[in-house]
Amino acid sequence: MESFSEMDTHALPLADETLMSALFEAAGAGVYAVDEGGLVIACNPWAERLLGYEAGTLIGVDAHAILNPRAGNAAGVPEQRPVLREVALGKRVSGDRAVLLCADGSPLPVWWSAAPLPPEMGHGAGAVVVFHDISAQRKHEGQRADRYAHSETMREQAEYDLSEVTWLSELTLAMVSTLEAEQSLERLARQLVPRLADTAVVHLCEGEALRPVAWAHHLPDVLPASPSEAPGLPEDSAHHAALRRVMQGGGMQQTAGPAVDGSAQIGLLGVAEAVDVLVVPLRLRATTLGALTVTRAAASPPFNEADRVLADEVARRTALGLDNARLHAAQADIAATLQRALLTDLPEVSGLELAAHYQPAQRAAEVGGDWYDAFPLDGEDIALVIGDVTGHDIQAASRMSELRNMLRALAVDRPEEGPGQILRRLDTAQSRLTLADAATVILARLSPSSDGRWELSWSVAGHPPPLLLTTESTSTYLTGPSAMLLGLRPTVQRPTARMMLPAGSTLVLYTDGLVESRSQDIDTGMTRLRQYTDTHRSLPLPRLCADLARDLGDTRDDITLLAARTPGTRG
Repeated sequence: MESFSEMDTHALPLADETLMSALFEAAGAGVYAVDEGGLVIACNPWAERLLGYEAGTLIGVDAHAILNPRAGNAAGVPEQRPVLREVALGKRVSGDRAVLLCADGSPLPVWWSAAPLPPEMGHGAGAVVVFHDISAQRKHEGQRADRYAHSETMREQAEYDLSEVTWLSELTLAMVSTLEAEQSLERLARQLVPRLADTAVVHLCEGEALRPVAWAHHLPDVLPASPSEAPGLPEDSAHHAALRRVMQGGGMQQTAGPAVDGSAQIGLLGVAEAVDVLVVPLRLRATTLGALTVTRAAASPPFNEADRVLADEVARRTALGLDNARLHAAQADIAATLQRALLTDLPEVSGLELAAHYQPAQRAAEVGGDWYDAFPLDGEDIALVIGDVTGHDIQAASRMSELRNMLRALAVDRPEEGPGQILRRLDTAQSRLTLADAATVILARLSPSSDGRWELSWSVAGHPPPLLLTTESTSTYLTGPSAMLLGLRPTVQRPTARMMLPAGSTLVLYTDGLVESRSQDIDTGMTRLRQYTDTHRSLPLPRLCADLARDLGDTRDDITLLAARTPGTRG
């Protein structure tokens, strides 16, 4: 092989010539020179190794014909422009990408630079080419691109998984945000389209039958707003059969949509143009609560395995929500039955009008500790009681019942005692028998006098004061002597207050749910109560009690009212 020193260097000094030869051979890049005919006239070992030539065999190779790909080459590399075409005009070329063909015909991607040979070297318009193998760099870039593509795939999968989890959470929220089962199922059906299906239908079991209670379609006005608005819409036979199999304990059913040939009335799935149908049981602990049907039209892809898994998870969460609503309804029925059993039928008292009203908290599964009572004493006397035991559960209601019955027994046992004495004995009894942790109560006694009026005696144990409404003036609170609530100091003296009620008076006893709430302090509530009764004093007594609870009360708490009206005015 001709070394760099074999070319005419115009008698360079020996040290410089040796140095240049060493640099030429150890340049770390392939270097070769061609004459004006394109023949290789010099090269370094790097060029031979990179191109796969034995030592000395690259000299004399036609670089244009052998190293530079031509049209139709075996490696399939696009034709590339000859180096000399660029440098013939004395130009330098730097940093271009190219492909050189190795000795075995394989392509070698390179970065290359070229410069004209000096004319005085005697090789005409030749050129020197420096090239670097970039196949490793390309491989690295390819690996980096693969890693990036993989990371993008993983990111997209993570985003999809997150969106699916979020969507399932929203479905769960739709099921638990209300304890009205059919209302929650309507929300569920709307959220299923178009995320999972083009159409969603929910059936609930009613004995041996299934009743559609909610549906949704991804396009407006295709289906009636609700099943109740389409009672005559027929069932499709295949869908009905799948529903029956689910009712009988079968698992998920996948069927084709109904054929619409005009020979029969079009059913629900025919109207929805369903092509692919999944019927998924709403089942919990071997109890089938209903079925979820999801469908897709011809323009949508058929359900795949991932869709079936997702539909099954939706059905599982729906069944849990339905079971929760069912249990709540059962508890509410028990609570309502217990509450009705604890309410008192008011006695009929000659010359006195009585009315009571009880409004439970909106949380229907809870029973409060509020109570009212009215029962006769000696002669024509009547006892009126209103109270509130701390707590909002069945235990509070049970202790309220015990306390109420104990108060009845104590009042009837010694009718000659005043309300304060009776409450003191009740406090002692409840502390020893643990009838309640704490309770507020008003015990009042109405006694008729010979002139037709009624005498009121009463004692207050930590309860909001009675309200008295007369025909002659505005309503007032009877803020006479009172004592702390029951259960704190059983030995404390409890005073009794007395007054003669004017003719046509209305006495209102109430619990704190009427005058106090999270958004209103008790002073404001009591002012509103007094103003309301002044404005509506002419209402019949039962309506007055009902309107007070409706217009002033806090629906988050129980509200109890007991009212008595003496003769002498018309309500």
